[in-house]
Amino acid sequence: MAAATMALSSSHRAVAVLLLLLAATLACHFDVVAAAVPECHCPGGKCRGLGVNYGTVADDLPSATRSVQLLRAAGAGAVKIYDANADILRALAGTGLPVAVMVPNEAIPSLASSRATAEGWVAANLAPHVPATRVIYLLVGNEVLSNRAVAGSTWRAIVPAMANLHRALRAHGIRKVKLGTTLAMDALSASYPPSAGEFRDDVAEDVIRPLLRFLTASRSYYFVDAYPYFAWAGNQNTISLDYALFQGEASSHYVDPGTGLTYTNLLDQMLDAVVAAMGKLGYGNVKLAVSETGWPNGGDAGEAGANVRNAATYNRNLAARMSKNPGTPARPGAKMPVFLFSLYNEDQKPGAGTERHWGLYYPNETRVYDVDLTGQRPSRSYPPLPPADDTDSSPAWCVLAGGGKAVNETAVQAALDYACQQGSGTCTAIQPGGACHEPDTLDAHASYAFNSYWQQFRKAGGTCFFNGLAETTNKDPSHGSCKFASSQD
Repeated sequence: MAAATMALSSSHRAVAVLLLLLAATLACHFDVVAAAVPECHCPGGKCRGLGVNYGTVADDLPSATRSVQLLRAAGAGAVKIYDANADILRALAGTGLPVAVMVPNEAIPSLASSRATAEGWVAANLAPHVPATRVIYLLVGNEVLSNRAVAGSTWRAIVPAMANLHRALRAHGIRKVKLGTTLAMDALSASYPPSAGEFRDDVAEDVIRPLLRFLTASRSYYFVDAYPYFAWAGNQNTISLDYALFQGEASSHYVDPGTGLTYTNLLDQMLDAVVAAMGKLGYGNVKLAVSETGWPNGGDAGEAGANVRNAATYNRNLAARMSKNPGTPARPGAKMPVFLFSLYNEDQKPGAGTERHWGLYYPNETRVYDVDLTGQRPSRSYPPLPPADDTDSSPAWCVLAGGGKAVNETAVQAALDYACQQGSGTCTAIQPGGACHEPDTLDAHASYAFNSYWQQFRKAGGTCFFNGLAETTNKDPSHGSCKFASSQD
């Protein structure tokens, strides 16, 4: 067979090449998942796509091996996982796919206080997989500064933990792994205009400055989770949807009065706010990486803009933008790692419906929508997208789940008490003599309290969840003289 293969004529070789190219094209356009064709629309396989966050908060996901095939079929250029999952790391071995591994938040204090603990963590979680698995980032914690409950125990431990892990990596001969930590946009106290970007007073000096010093010395990245969706959803009257989706007309562009720089999309504004904040601390040259971004493909009633059409538009445009024109107005041409959230719709994530609808794939392995993460596929070659089906087009309310019957009365009472303690006058109507006091039952009062809380705080991030005790509905729960506020009031 080898001799016969060597004897192929030039015309036969040309036909063989054409067949291979055709197979690659079919794999891209018809969802054929083949590990031999990991990246579509890339001549010679030289371009890399956006990275993808691979979360596992679900009970029905494909195996790690199959998930890696799906990542490669989408043209993913890297993958980020939320712990040192041995099955996933083994599945990634030999693929050459760059990997970011996250250290759990709860491990940070012990890693900071003990070099031996850090060495043990590396020995148990990374050393068995490197270099077969190409780990390039070790991220110490996930949005730690967003959790004020751990301010005393964990915030100031981030950089010492990174330092101990850096030493442990070197001790094991692992020298090509960059350390960092992922931070949400709420690490900033100001982000508009971008030139006004500034870190919060409670973290700027004690946490951020040492972090930036470490990142500078190690030539690593500031990893930011930046979601234009949430910024747009909370400010729909002032931010254009098209601007958030990378397709705003010139009339929607924004000129920063402090710098004169012109912004054509919301993500650039957010990223340059971080750049400005770092500059104010004297570290304006620290490299930037986007550890999470994306757009939800679905959500609860009342969650505006969360649909397949907008999710596909955002991610396709982001991939094309990063492929052709990386960087931001403040840092034109600067290449930066970008990770989309997420590989799957994860059905066990708590919170609003959008939390469970960020995936490129459904757990049954079908694509939620077509997207080429390399950004090379022409937009006209994609099939038509479904209508927007905006979840905010009809009024919505938040009520007690399960048909309005409390299964766990203790938990429902605690959730009701919490809701009533928030805001101003949240539960006035269910007090004795109030318009909604009757019927005087736990179930009825919980529905009113949940809805009153949600309508007050949903645009600021409040959710209709209450640990699974609440759900949204399009059926008005008002009765008699008791009126429930709706999402359109």
